[in-house]
Amino acid sequence: MRVQATSRILALVVPLLLSLNSHAFAALGQNEATVHESAAAAAPVAPATVAEPASGAAPAVAEAAHGEGQGEKPGDVIMHHILDNKVYAFEPFGEITLPEIAVRPFGIDISVTKHVVMVWLASAVLLVVGLSVGASVKGMNSKQSPKGLANVIEALVDFIRTDVAKSNIGPGYEKFVPFLVTVFFFILICNLLGLIPYGATATGNINVTLTLAVFTFVITQVAAFKAQGVKGYLQHLTAGTHWSLWIIMVPIEIIGQFTKPFALTIRLFANMTAGHIIIYSLIFIAFILKSYIVAMAVSVPFAIFIYLLELFVAFLQAFVFTMLSALFIGLATAHEHHDEDHALEHAAHH
Repeated sequence: MRVQATSRILALVVPLLLSLNSHAFAALGQNEATVHESAAAAAPVAPATVAEPASGAAPAVAEAAHGEGQGEKPGDVIMHHILDNKVYAFEPFGEITLPEIAVRPFGIDISVTKHVVMVWLASAVLLVVGLSVGASVKGMNSKQSPKGLANVIEALVDFIRTDVAKSNIGPGYEKFVPFLVTVFFFILICNLLGLIPYGATATGNINVTLTLAVFTFVITQVAAFKAQGVKGYLQHLTAGTHWSLWIIMVPIEIIGQFTKPFALTIRLFANMTAGHIIIYSLIFIAFILKSYIVAMAVSVPFAIFIYLLELFVAFLQAFVFTMLSALFIGLATAHEHHDEDHALEHAAHH
């Protein structure tokens, strides 16, 4: 049974992977064809038939001709597929130029880009799945249990509530569960959408991961103020040290407040970007070496392995971001919990 299940998974994944990377193949093939065509067109031209440009313009013309002859390098093609842009390509069917929106008085560019489209799509998928699962659960009685997708979502929500929120935040964790569940599923959907053909990984954009980290930072600070009050929050910045050490500890604690969201930002961004770069790099090895043997023995098998690993990383990074967010909230509200425990112990002794 395991062999049959594995073969079915590979039968589904391999065509998706090849379709995903076919865009890179086509782009590189077009670049090589452009180089050969430009070289063939330049060969028959005799030096006597070309008018000699002015001495000052000669270096610029030579440099431009050299750049056109080189064509686009594999690294440029990889970055074109990884980075955000305002053109959504559907090779070989065409491309869509996304609308540009600029607030000119303030110099702000809020144009629609490829990653913005994927954020909208992930939000739509999250709403549709959440509303449909919620409606199906509400329609059940106490003797029924969720089935299919609703059962999977319930298991994941219970895992986030019990093993992530409750374990890291402690008493009062219930009010943070909606945020943590939403962040987990949003990141997971964004990660998975980047693995389908014509998809793009929105979490591979540092602006998206920074925004998610800012939400965690704001919620953490608000929770700390509510749990400790202004006096307790300021005392927390001194780390309980003698007043003579405050000049050292206060700046360190303040910097530490900002390094936490910075770590969340870079961790998610780097992990989701690195996997896609590795897949494209492995594919381009066969084209650089121009060897079918390398393609069949190295590029395709290793690319498929990294692709399957990316499926695991998609879930792992969503879990890590959610767990660290819960951990930071728990650390910010720990003072209140210690006071409650101390009060309970004091009451028990009396």
